[in-house]
Amino acid sequence: MTVRMSAPTIGNAVGILSTGSYVPKEEISNEEVAERVGVDSEWIERKTQIISRRYAAPTEAASDLATKAARRALDAAGVPAEALDYIIVSTGTGDSPQPPTAYLVQDALDAHNAACLDISAACSGFVYGMELARGLLVSRPDALILIVAAEVYSRFADFSDRRTSVLLGDGAGAAIVGSVPAPYGLLGVELVSRGDAHALIRIEAGGSRMPASRDTVETGGHYVKMNGRGVSEFVLEHVPPVLERLVERAGLRLDQVRHFVPHQPNGVLLSRLSDASGLVNARTHRTVERYANMGSASVAVTLDEASTDFRDGDLVLIAGFGGGMAVGACLVRWAVAA
Repeated sequence: MTVRMSAPTIGNAVGILSTGSYVPKEEISNEEVAERVGVDSEWIERKTQIISRRYAAPTEAASDLATKAARRALDAAGVPAEALDYIIVSTGTGDSPQPPTAYLVQDALDAHNAACLDISAACSGFVYGMELARGLLVSRPDALILIVAAEVYSRFADFSDRRTSVLLGDGAGAAIVGSVPAPYGLLGVELVSRGDAHALIRIEAGGSRMPASRDTVETGGHYVKMNGRGVSEFVLEHVPPVLERLVERAGLRLDQVRHFVPHQPNGVLLSRLSDASGLVNARTHRTVERYANMGSASVAVTLDEASTDFRDGDLVLIAGFGGGMAVGACLVRWAVAA
């Protein structure tokens, strides 16, 4: 999806110029996952509303998915990679601890004029990247920024843990961000971090506290662990107030929002959040049934698919939430290409 681009002028806002996404080709059904975890497929669909997910090929890592999504966003904007000034990659499942995945994406794109960095904000990472991009554009209004969220959670799924492994999938979404004419663009951003709840979602091994070893591999320390009930309670308690506060600070009302693009944790929780959000006139866009929970990529992939339904001037509310724990939300007045 491409939105209106213009030469930056004083008073321009920061907006999304285009989006793109990529999900791996291999579609994994509930039947396949059920066989691995020892449940029936009906149980998975009933508990999660997920029907299928995508897993990266053995030759694909996070940077490969990110690069493919980025190319689609660049093509949609008509922007050559060498015109990028910054590349921001959100991932918790990068190719390796070093180098940052953003540098691998830069190299694959031949975007060698861009400064690059990774951010680690889990499922909120795409929105945190938007706020970082907004700050960069204050000092460089003419800059073009690529934000990519990419995850390969299939490599970190513990299939002896049926409640967590069935939720996870792989994918990547991207956006080109730059100046847009007022009144379009970002109307506000809200970020919340709650480190006191950090134990709700975690990968314990592989870092400096618990380096990789025979013991960490044998005990499954490199797998995602999640307190599902605690996560649900956190989301339902903390996300709706953030959304309400964001919209009110923009001088608007929740009933004016036309599109809600949330993280896709699981279908049941997403339905409960939609009911609790107060967005009575908004369409909640969902990809969880087809792609499952792709971590930080969920928001970006869903935004790319949803954007074909956006009309010029629509209010779009984007929200990420999860590991950290964290919440990130932004309100956008969407501009459609003329």
